[in-house]
Amino acid sequence: MKKKKSNLSELMQFAGNHKFLTYSSWILSVISATLALVPFVYIFFIIKEVIEVAPDFSNATHIVFNGWMAVAFALGSIIVYFGALMCSHLSAFRIAGNMRKTTMNHISELPLGFIGEAGSGKVRRIVNESSRATETFLAHQLPDMAGAIATPIGMIIMLFLFDWRFGLISLVPVVVGFLCMFKMAGPKMAEDMKKYNSALEDMNNQAVEYVRGVPVVKTFNQTVHSFKKFQGSIDNYYKFCVSYCKKCRGPMLWFTMLINSAFAFLITLALILAGGEAIEQKVLLNFIFYVIFTPIITTALTKVMYMSENGMIVADALERIHSILDLKPLPEAEKSQKPKDNSVEFDGVSFRYSNAQTDALQGVTFKVNAGQTVAFVGPSGGGKTTVAGLISRFWDALEGSVKIGGVDVKEIRHEDLMNEVAYVFQDSRLLKTSILENVRLSNPNASESEVLEALRKAQCDDIIAKLPNGIHTVIGTKGVYLSGGEQQRIAIARVMLKNAPIIILDEATAFADPENEALVQKAFTELAKDKTVIMIAHRLTTVKNADKIFVLKDGKIEDAGTHNELVKNGSMYAKMWKDYQTSISWKVGGVK
Repeated sequence: MKKKKSNLSELMQFAGNHKFLTYSSWILSVISATLALVPFVYIFFIIKEVIEVAPDFSNATHIVFNGWMAVAFALGSIIVYFGALMCSHLSAFRIAGNMRKTTMNHISELPLGFIGEAGSGKVRRIVNESSRATETFLAHQLPDMAGAIATPIGMIIMLFLFDWRFGLISLVPVVVGFLCMFKMAGPKMAEDMKKYNSALEDMNNQAVEYVRGVPVVKTFNQTVHSFKKFQGSIDNYYKFCVSYCKKCRGPMLWFTMLINSAFAFLITLALILAGGEAIEQKVLLNFIFYVIFTPIITTALTKVMYMSENGMIVADALERIHSILDLKPLPEAEKSQKPKDNSVEFDGVSFRYSNAQTDALQGVTFKVNAGQTVAFVGPSGGGKTTVAGLISRFWDALEGSVKIGGVDVKEIRHEDLMNEVAYVFQDSRLLKTSILENVRLSNPNASESEVLEALRKAQCDDIIAKLPNGIHTVIGTKGVYLSGGEQQRIAIARVMLKNAPIIILDEATAFADPENEALVQKAFTELAKDKTVIMIAHRLTTVKNADKIFVLKDGKIEDAGTHNELVKNGSMYAKMWKDYQTSISWKVGGVK
């Protein structure tokens, strides 16, 4: 069985040439920790000299020297530690950056359906938060760990160097504190950390999806119902955090109390050694030294506690990163086959989403001839978007085959397939860059005049006319924003510039106002010329003139035909059409 790599080994794989900086930070941290112990020795020398010469303090001739030596070693420790942090931070930022690049490069190779299934909020959190979680560990915890290992060794030597009895009693709260910390931060905490991150991840994902769905929520007045899932994720996060805090409350209380109580044990021992009489000078000197020195124990143990916690956080972060990196891209054909035309055919296609209980599509068979405009309609969850996704190979069919121009999409390399198919989503989004560059995304080599022509055909002249710098206006700056319908028209211009032979329109007018919808429809008419067009819509007026309409329900094709044929035969479509006509004729107060 292959041995699992340590978390540190995995992180170092992302370090590149900066790996030596991480190792340098450990060495410098050990040196800094050692130097930080020396000032206590010089402070002890000062106290010893003062007590020995009392009451004639004029004989204390080494106080200034010992004081400056304590300051020098303290400053030296700070400077060396600063160097350690400089090295660790440079390495940590490079590793986190490389993790993000590696993960994003891998995501770019995964099928587009991966984002839809996982949820964009969850994916974004894994890429950003999981990589960021390693920064604190690498930049602070690792060098501190090296120092924390060196510090106890030096402390133990110094604890027993002066008076073994005080040294031994100082370790009692340390041992008991460690036992309390282990109960709080032991193996069970690793599982709790996973649950915490999962709850946070789910809440983040639900928040993103809820905000994105606000237009639909407002349109259908589903405010309370739509918030239920988001609220559930918040409640789960709240319940876990409260229960976890209660579970840690006792151990944390005892741990904090014990690691800060070494002085109480020292006082007890000093009183026992004095035996009710005046304490000896040597015992007093040792007692004072240990009272000054033992607070380092608190600092060291606190670092160890946080190192244990952050180690679990990093382990969980790497596991989440690997949940993406371990996913395999869809297999690519060694030699890409070229479709003979722009027809689309499904032959006995079945598909099920991961973790779903039922098939999204069941034995679906149909053919769209080259140059045809067809529409898929039906109730939500019927499989319409799944059909569109399989054509673009967002996923692979579990059974049957999806063909373009007589060639199985699995035999067409991804880049060539993307040249064959253009997709207009229901919520097309623009990047924070110029209109020119937003449209050029589909064809980076297009000239400015070609972009302008695509914008004209997409009915975008009124949009460009109102922008301060025309097509060079950057979206999102200085208050320049576009409505949903306007963004959709820019997205259509992008598809026009791509000039793919197959166009998929997935609810492309869902959020457009009446004025924008009319312009979008004009743009669709221009876009559809000499193309095979596949439309997915709930607004039945947008598909009325399609060459053929397929009615999907529960992953199966219930009926197919032209609008007139389907209305006449009294099928599900006829009922949908009747209901739709009733809904659009309804006015406030029931007045038509």
